[in-house]
Amino acid sequence: MEKNRESPGSPILRIKELTVAYKLRDKVHNAVRDFSLEIEPGGKYGLVGESGSGKTTIALAILNYLGKDGLIQGGEVLFKGKDLLGLTKSQLKEVWGSQISLVPQNPQSSLNPSMRIGDQIAEVFSGRNGDFAGDILFRVLTLLERVHLPEPGKIARMYPHQISGGMQQRVLIAMALSLNPDLLLLDEPTTALDVTTEASILGLLQEEVTGSGSSALYVTHNLGVAAQFCDRLAVLYAGDLVEDGSLLDIFQRPLHPYTTGLIASIPSPGVSRRESKLISIPGQIPPLGARPAGCVFAPRCPIAVNICLQTPPLTETGANRSVRCHRWEEIEQGLLDRRRFFSTYNGDKPEKISKPVFDNARNLLDLKKVGVHFELPRSVIEVFTGKSPDTLKAVNGVTFSIPGGSTVGLVGESGSGKTTLARAIMGLELLTNGRVEFAGKALPQKLSERDFGILKKLQIVFQNPDEALNPHLKVGTSIQIPIQRLLLCDRDDAEKKAIQLMEAFQLPAEYFNKKPHQLSGGEKQRAALARSFASNPSLLIVDEPVSSLDVSVQAAVLNMLDEFQQKEANSLLFISHNLAVIGYMADIVAVIYRGCLMEVSRTEELFSPPYHPYTEALLSAIPIPDPAVTRARIHLEGDIPSPVDEPRGCPFHSRCPRVLGDTCKSEQPGWQFDRQGNRFYCHIPLEELESSQDLLFD
Repeated sequence: MEKNRESPGSPILRIKELTVAYKLRDKVHNAVRDFSLEIEPGGKYGLVGESGSGKTTIALAILNYLGKDGLIQGGEVLFKGKDLLGLTKSQLKEVWGSQISLVPQNPQSSLNPSMRIGDQIAEVFSGRNGDFAGDILFRVLTLLERVHLPEPGKIARMYPHQISGGMQQRVLIAMALSLNPDLLLLDEPTTALDVTTEASILGLLQEEVTGSGSSALYVTHNLGVAAQFCDRLAVLYAGDLVEDGSLLDIFQRPLHPYTTGLIASIPSPGVSRRESKLISIPGQIPPLGARPAGCVFAPRCPIAVNICLQTPPLTETGANRSVRCHRWEEIEQGLLDRRRFFSTYNGDKPEKISKPVFDNARNLLDLKKVGVHFELPRSVIEVFTGKSPDTLKAVNGVTFSIPGGSTVGLVGESGSGKTTLARAIMGLELLTNGRVEFAGKALPQKLSERDFGILKKLQIVFQNPDEALNPHLKVGTSIQIPIQRLLLCDRDDAEKKAIQLMEAFQLPAEYFNKKPHQLSGGEKQRAALARSFASNPSLLIVDEPVSSLDVSVQAAVLNMLDEFQQKEANSLLFISHNLAVIGYMADIVAVIYRGCLMEVSRTEELFSPPYHPYTEALLSAIPIPDPAVTRARIHLEGDIPSPVDEPRGCPFHSRCPRVLGDTCKSEQPGWQFDRQGNRFYCHIPLEELESSQDLLFD
């Protein structure tokens, strides 16, 4: 039943000149300064900015839940007219959950690993309104069904580690919705999810917020997500509100250079690195205690002038629109060209290349019917009864090649087998069947059996840069060591080469002596990439290298990878769940599902029909950073089925929106080839796919 909401003229949340500080080493530093915002009943407000902007600090300040080092230095947080900052802890507990709920970014750290899912949700109801056990169980199952989780009774009996990340996030949403709150605080709830799960979660949130009449504050660094969910945006930089307005105004007429840079940093589906270079904002957000005087964005701003040494006011530019910039009027009047704000930092755009440069190159890597299977441990009962171990087929019969000098993108949802395949190529997992050839010769399966020549030519960068950087070593030393060992350099030469690599990846020489914990996430990823290039490998495997980075840092990292590849003519296997990023970086795209390839296509044809139905769903789920663009989404029901249960027919048939019936369920498809040589693992004739599919991107 829908709650009574505030009248349309009365904001559900009004933040007035909020200033929040943190105490660090006996000094107090402002993290958010004089921040103001109003959310109307039923409104969906986006709070966007890079990591370190203060977005999460604002969300926690609304709840008055900052921790012992967080301090409210001034301002008001009025929720339904009542200042939350003046409430006692017991009074706040009456507001938390029942009136304001938080959906945090990381479900794994928010769910109790020792409690069943149903018990954790039941805790929300316990002791409220005299609920009885049977009534609570009914509510728990209803909530799990409400967030589209299959078999609610089974999920309720499971522990968090037994369900996927997308399911865990749905559980957190169920808990947040359990008491029908007036305001939802959504702190990057889809950042760690693949695009199909993200699209499903966004659709669910949109459905719930619209249906219940709740309001929402959506904290994100992903402007594509904000464009699909929000109706207003507040742009935050280094603790300052720099722009505020309606979604269409912000995207179509950004008045602050920082907003322009964020929007321009996002790769557009169908645009390749061979056509244009991504825009990236130079530098990074200054740390607490090092915020510059005047305009905080001036050190990174391409149009900063002398007046920017003075602090700009937050100026009303029109109805419900404000900006903090001395030069906003010049931007609005078109006297300053937004398109050229950051172009000088990226060099000239290369001419469009009609054909990839690797067309006649020999294959550097060949995968031939590669399979990686794991026997699952048996329970005590299964051992006594003599039951054979179940086999998990993580990779199943994968065949494709990487030509010299090319980038092949491997794309698929979480659990599709991408990382397992990468580990098998690197000798970190044993092949069950098939063959991996490097430069025409079979690779020894085990890493320990490979000689220095192979180790030097074949490198990998994992998603988490902390896996590549020893926390106890200086960053420069982590880069220097492989130079010494693989290139057989002496210590002084290796140190010089390490500093040159760091500078090539935009890490100053003084970072040589820093420890990894002193670097930001983007800086650590650059250091990991520099380390992987230390031996100038012929083939570099990069596994989700930008999935957790801000869009501007993502653009810088992708540009650096492109520049290094063009300079050294090496090959890349680029693994991601983001088809926009894959489409920008890759020359060839391989789409994988349940350990099986579904499609292998040249990138220039990937974004036009025909698509494999799975590729079509992945493409439709890409969040487009343009609120004016609307298109139908193909929602895949459920998560990837367990690879233990090998299907008799097409691996995708249980989720395919174009399934043909018994043919797809019982018969394995064969490979079909189009006129350009792209191949599809599907029963549906390509002519039929092409005629029934829409052009998703112009």
